Amino acid sequence: MSSIPDPPAGFSNRSVSVSELPDFRAVNLNDVAPGYHLHVQLTNAVFWLVLVVIAQVVSWLPVWEFSLPWWVSAALLGLLALSAVHAVFDARFRGWALREHDFIYRHGVIWRKTIILPFTRIQHVETASGPIERLFGLMRVKCFTAGGTTGDLTAVGLHADDARRVQQYLLEQIREHGDAAVGQAPGHEGSDHVGD
Repeated sequence: MSSIPDPPAGFSNRSVSVSELPDFRAVNLNDVAPGYHLHVQLTNAVFWLVLVVIAQVVSWLPVWEFSLPWWVSAALLGLLALSAVHAVFDARFRGWALREHDFIYRHGVIWRKTIILPFTRIQHVETASGPIERLFGLMRVKCFTAGGTTGDLTAVGLHADDARRVQQYLLEQIREHGDAAVGQAPGHEGSDHVGD
């Protein structure tokens, strides 16, 4: 015989039609930096060429009683060529955007994935770059959320200056959202440190 309490003043929970939902595909995404596909091609070339050299050296060792067929090295070189073509298409399908409340990153040639990460979920932001990325002036932006040991969103292929600006913008958004949350949660103390 218990009665359901009335909802608080101003509370509403109306149904939302699918046609009313915002379409994230309408957002104009920024392309990755022009050197991104070259970075991927060079990284892949180093990997595949090392495999070809190892395969050839192993086949020439006197301890082995077999020789590696020529087609194995040819197949590895074919995979190198295929990965070079894939890198060009991969760069065309990657894109990112910052909106007022979230960070969008899209990638994938065959299997496409779009990640939309609200600023309120981001706890830490870092930038990183390897030696080949630095050669092409590229940098990655990694956004971490609670409970993850790896970046929940890693946006690769950004120009280094853009990546630093994105990191700074995200840190400012985290601070703003964190200050608002601290103001709403009595007894909760915030931290001044929010990432790099």
